[in-house]
Amino acid sequence: MSDADTTMKTVKHDWSRVDAMTDAEVHAAAMKDPDAQPMTDEEFARARGVSRLKIIRRALGLTQEEFSARFHIPLGTLRDWEQGAAQPDQTARAYLRAIAGDAAAVEHALAATPHPR
Repeated sequence: MSDADTTMKTVKHDWSRVDAMTDAEVHAAAMKDPDAQPMTDEEFARARGVSRLKIIRRALGLTQEEFSARFHIPLGTLRDWEQGAAQPDQTARAYLRAIAGDAAAVEHALAATPHPR
């Protein structure tokens, strides 16, 4: 198989047809898509949200391993928090708020203090 066979082709879309639709027409078209149906109230109530920690970690562009190492949080603890198996205590929540507010300052403070090994 050549490279030409394995590369994806760029598809151009004519968005003028979509732009010409009214909101009602867009809504009706979306409702016809069986793969994109709105959630029922029951499904919405059962759905789990994304943990705030995961949002912070992703905003920093870090993997779980990188976040764990950078901010000295045990990897297992981090995973438990993200998966909802455990909740951070009050002190940990404050630490996570500090990371979210100014991750560079937290990193600087961690680098300036010796770590027990």
